[in-house]
Amino acid sequence: MVKLRSFRFRIALLSAVLAGGALIGFGLISWWLIYEAKVSRLDAELESQLMRAGRPRSPEGWQSYEASLGQSFGTNAKTAIAILVIGADGNVLYRSEQWASDLDVTNLWTSPPQLPPFPSPHFEQQTAPFPEANPPFPERLQPPPDRQPPTPRFLTQHTTTGTWRVGAVTTPFAQVAIAVSLNAIAFEMAVIRNIFLISIPGVLLLVAGGAWGIAGSSLHSIRRLTTVIGNVTASGLEQRVPIGATDVEFVELIQVFNQMLERLERSFKQASRFSGDAAHELKTPLAILQGELERTLQQAEPGSEVQQRLSNLLDEVRRLSGIVRKLLLLSLADAGQMSLHRVEVDLSGLLMEMLEDIELLAPHLEIQTEIADNLRVQGDRDLLIQVLQNLISNAIKYNLPNGWIRIDAYPQGAIVSISVSNCSKEISVSDRDRIFDRFHRGDPARTRKVEGIGLGLSIAREIARAHGGNLTLDPTVSGQTAFTLILPVGC
Repeated sequence: MVKLRSFRFRIALLSAVLAGGALIGFGLISWWLIYEAKVSRLDAELESQLMRAGRPRSPEGWQSYEASLGQSFGTNAKTAIAILVIGADGNVLYRSEQWASDLDVTNLWTSPPQLPPFPSPHFEQQTAPFPEANPPFPERLQPPPDRQPPTPRFLTQHTTTGTWRVGAVTTPFAQVAIAVSLNAIAFEMAVIRNIFLISIPGVLLLVAGGAWGIAGSSLHSIRRLTTVIGNVTASGLEQRVPIGATDVEFVELIQVFNQMLERLERSFKQASRFSGDAAHELKTPLAILQGELERTLQQAEPGSEVQQRLSNLLDEVRRLSGIVRKLLLLSLADAGQMSLHRVEVDLSGLLMEMLEDIELLAPHLEIQTEIADNLRVQGDRDLLIQVLQNLISNAIKYNLPNGWIRIDAYPQGAIVSISVSNCSKEISVSDRDRIFDRFHRGDPARTRKVEGIGLGLSIAREIARAHGGNLTLDPTVSGQTAFTLILPVGC
């Protein structure tokens, strides 16, 4: 079985996939850039604070300095900030209570730079004879102006208490490390991530819906073309697909289709005209030939060979006349010109009369009937008799020895349903699909001994459709065949 695919669905799905890939990529990049921007801003503030922390302080000074870091970083009270100061002799000068024990900043510190030698007292007396002019000791320990300031180093560490951004600097006097918890940044990034997770599916739904609508609008011309194709019948070949405001991509397709319809209409009219004209032209000579054969047959000597030959010729002429009559009827049906002489037809009475013919023609068959009373329709009596006779004749011809025929007729609302079934050999799938085709005779092994040219069922269905009904081959179990004729009551 061929798996059908929807072009519209594939367009919507492909648009959603492409948009989803773009949005996910944009979201990941945006999230990373925002995170890096926040961390870079934090590093800049850490560097500024580390530069301030590069001079000696007392423990109380370091504690006061730590208290001022919260305002300097502009963080809320939930953001933890810790500081660690190690002196030049390797002893811990100050350590915050929030400093995690598993924070390792060893790799961030470098060797302390060497201080210049202290000036000699003689030099001090010469340059500053008055004691009050000499600067205090810490000021004399400051590095000279031409020395480059120490470069801070940064690292992100994961500990049991959370994730920290650590900055460290090594000065001639101490090694200072400041750690700021990244929990606040992680919370902000989680909020941004949740926004992306909520908004991206919504945007994808909008994209898929928009693509579905756009694809449907784009396929409007195809739907119009499909509608016209569905309405193309033998009597509707004059239809054309209007171009109007059609998209330029479909104009050529519609033009080609309209040209095809035009060629089909011209060819069909020529073929229909030919069959109709040929049937009309053949009716007169066949009628004359049949009359002459009948008159000559009456004049021939009874029981002679000439009479036998004339009788055979007359049978063939009558058979040819029947074929011509059927072809003329089909040509009228194809052109939509089948004229119906509508009268009230008693289908129940017709079927009861035909049952008597079945008993005479096929006394070896079992007849089963279930015919409702007073089944009446408006239609052409002669044509409806032709349909019923064809169905019953086929049920007799294609029956099995000592088989059966069943006729069911009953009303169904505004329609009348007549089913004719019989015992028969199984009809192949290919024959079932072509059983209403003209001149189709089916399996030769099944039809070899049955007379006919394969026009009866075609004509019967055209007559049923001309009355507003239909004739169908029912799906039945193996070993039987059933046809159902449906006629509207007010046809």
